[in-house]
Amino acid sequence: MATTPANETPPAASRSRARDLLMGLQDRICAGLESLDGEGRFLEESWERPEGGGGRSRVMKAGRIFEQGGVNFSEVQGDQLPPAILNQRPDAKGHPWFAIGTSMVLHPRSPWVPTVHLNYRYFEAGPVWWFGGGADLTPYYPYLEDARHFHATLKGACAAIDPAYYTVFKPWCDEYFFLKHRGETRGVGGIFYDYQDASGVLYKGPDPEGPAALASRGVSPIEQNWEKLFSLARSCGEAFLPSYVPIVERRQSIPWGDRERQFQLYRRGRYVEFNLVFDRGTIFGLQTNGRTESILMSLPPLVRWEYAYTPEADSREALLTEVFTRPQNWLEDGSLESRCAAKRAVS
Repeated sequence: MATTPANETPPAASRSRARDLLMGLQDRICAGLESLDGEGRFLEESWERPEGGGGRSRVMKAGRIFEQGGVNFSEVQGDQLPPAILNQRPDAKGHPWFAIGTSMVLHPRSPWVPTVHLNYRYFEAGPVWWFGGGADLTPYYPYLEDARHFHATLKGACAAIDPAYYTVFKPWCDEYFFLKHRGETRGVGGIFYDYQDASGVLYKGPDPEGPAALASRGVSPIEQNWEKLFSLARSCGEAFLPSYVPIVERRQSIPWGDRERQFQLYRRGRYVEFNLVFDRGTIFGLQTNGRTESILMSLPPLVRWEYAYTPEADSREALLTEVFTRPQNWLEDGSLESRCAAKRAVS
């Protein structure tokens, strides 16, 4: 397996090309979501960061489908990177930096429709550069068909560039979106990657013996350069609407009651816990004096916590807790069908 030099210089127009890609992604996703919702509209606020840069935040509130959601774009720069980055990339220390990204979290009104998250970003710090990103799905009720559709779409987007990507980025997503204090994943995962550069080493996370690291050692280093990683971000970003819209269309009209709503609000609490305690994007934004309202738009409008909650045995809530908050081989594990069928979670 060959690799390209880690110090490959990005193209002269790297920043403008990344800007066009990510702003365009924000535009297309917002247009698609407004069409899907039918009633809600995104309100845009542009903002400036005193230390350099700014962005545009788009938030939908009280839509027909989406109770609240945001699709943000930011482009910021500075003289000193925060600890959240330097802990992972000490070689960037002392260099002026540039960061650009599009991030999104949608909290649907119906408990049957999953929350979804997306983030794609690009960094430069002197001679150091890298891409990061991913998308993950957080259902409140378990539908195997939905988890498989989401993963299959993202796997296809990765495979269009290199089949090695999903092999590593899927377990890396399970690892990253893990609430250590709960022993749970945030949902059914998707893909996650960070610090991708011309070195071609795919896993650059904190667990050298975890599933993602082992998968990476099996397939990487690979041939990788700026153009290939730019294409990966474009392919995965454009896969978002095809990965999510069919799920919403299948679930949006199913009736629900107070039991489902209360469980949804309870599980939203896990989302809040992860974003405030572990999410590096939240930490980076706060450490670099980003716009607080935009950073925290990922939090749901309503949420509840319940002391020592235990789901009813053999219920759909129990299946969600026992299976859909654990890493699974969603696309190849045939036993999932029988485990889910008894609780009508196959379709």
